[in-house]
Amino acid sequence: MTTTRPRIERRPVHGVLLLDKPLGLTSNGAVQRLKRLYRAEKAGHTGTLDPLATGLLPICFGAATKFSQVSLDADKRYRATLRLGITTTTGDAEGTVRERQAVDVGRARVAAACARFVGRIEQCPPMHSALKHEGRPLYSYARAGVEIERASRPVTIHAIDVTDGQGDCWTLDVRCSKGTYIRTLAEDIGAALGCGAHLQALHRTASGPLRVENARSIDALEALAEAARDALLLEPDALLVEWPMVRLESAEAGRFLSGLRRRVTLPDAPHVRVYGPEPKAFLGGGHIAGGELISTRLLSPLEAGAVQHASVGLAH
Repeated sequence: MTTTRPRIERRPVHGVLLLDKPLGLTSNGAVQRLKRLYRAEKAGHTGTLDPLATGLLPICFGAATKFSQVSLDADKRYRATLRLGITTTTGDAEGTVRERQAVDVGRARVAAACARFVGRIEQCPPMHSALKHEGRPLYSYARAGVEIERASRPVTIHAIDVTDGQGDCWTLDVRCSKGTYIRTLAEDIGAALGCGAHLQALHRTASGPLRVENARSIDALEALAEAARDALLLEPDALLVEWPMVRLESAEAGRFLSGLRRRVTLPDAPHVRVYGPEPKAFLGGGHIAGGELISTRLLSPLEAGAVQHASVGLAH
């Protein structure tokens, strides 16, 4: 006898949830669990975090999904644990051991090796990654024993600080641009030290302005009542807080929301977040060029109204 899962009555939910993703869960798996938990009509994440990685994974609901690319493009910060002396087939703890070497390094040597990779560098994406080739992720080829030629790509490592460690195990605080593969960085640091290395553990601590300290675990969220969970949602513009703000009067806001360009006495800017006259009246994102405010991603009038109503409700 088969049982069917009870049907979930979906509802419009708009906002950003900061999830502290657990070990072993895929990013898509996290989205599906939270979509069910919030009974949300629409949800998505802001860039894949590997199953073996933990930490900050912003989940977007409803109108916030329109701005998920902003978080995807943002700089990231990680706490990475490197195991020296052992290389693996995947570059992390999931793979099988390729080679073992003796390790005889101290903090100064590790820091010096890390310093070699600070700045703009070229990285070759690992085979065990979600990067697509002909519509399939590279890891699916790797699991089938097929090696795909990959072109190196530029990334920027803003800083690498050695925060803890001794012997063959070291913890690094890495600040980097989007698209940086920390497992590749771990392997490269191991090669620079002459003993090899793999990524033993990875914890994402920040994505742009968002911090893991403000994130909640799935278990903690499931223990809350629905109203308490809703109260944890950040507003959709939380992803845009580093963009300059533009506020429009009511008539101008309505025209902007309909997609019309507006004249403004403001300097050119590649990205701005735009609001109506009310404090929480977020309308969407745009840019300013030649004295014109031009929309790039707008809330629908229905979404704008729902977001403002929810914001007022939370404020009370």
